[in-house]
Amino acid sequence: MQLFAAFPDEARLWIFAASRSLSPTETQTLLASLQPFLASWQAHGLPVHGQAAMLHQRFLLLAGYVPNGEISGCSIDAATRAVNAAGQALGITWLSPLVIFYRDAEGTVQHATRAQFRRLIAAGQVTAATPVFDLSLTTVGELRRGAFEKPAGQSWHARVFSLTPQP
Repeated sequence: MQLFAAFPDEARLWIFAASRSLSPTETQTLLASLQPFLASWQAHGLPVHGQAAMLHQRFLLLAGYVPNGEISGCSIDAATRAVNAAGQALGITWLSPLVIFYRDAEGTVQHATRAQFRRLIAAGQVTAATPVFDLSLTTVGELRRGAFEKPAGQSWHARVFSLTPQP
């Protein structure tokens, strides 16, 4: 199943990362609580086609598209407020996009500060082959092209953390 199948590649994308894994019930409640906002979301008086999805019980993805329009400023702020309110109602803390998300040796999604991530690399617990997540994606097309999760050696993490790039 492709996420946001009805959206063009240029549709905007925002990724919110939870501090912990959400249960299936929490995920369902979170997505349901965002529906009223998504149904009424507007940008410069135009309706925004919006949709939310959850990946790996940690990442809330919010996509938005305005045919012949643009999502900016106040409409982005409104989306962020809606996500924050929905999370707060469920006791979910959204982490800074500066936090690094990766899969540990068992495949579980973990997070670390940049300093902690450097220590994990030094200890050999994170390598260029370790799957990492890129929370900086801004379009649905990037998501479709597989830019969200990839080996650290094939992402910006290789450059920032001096990991040997993977072919």
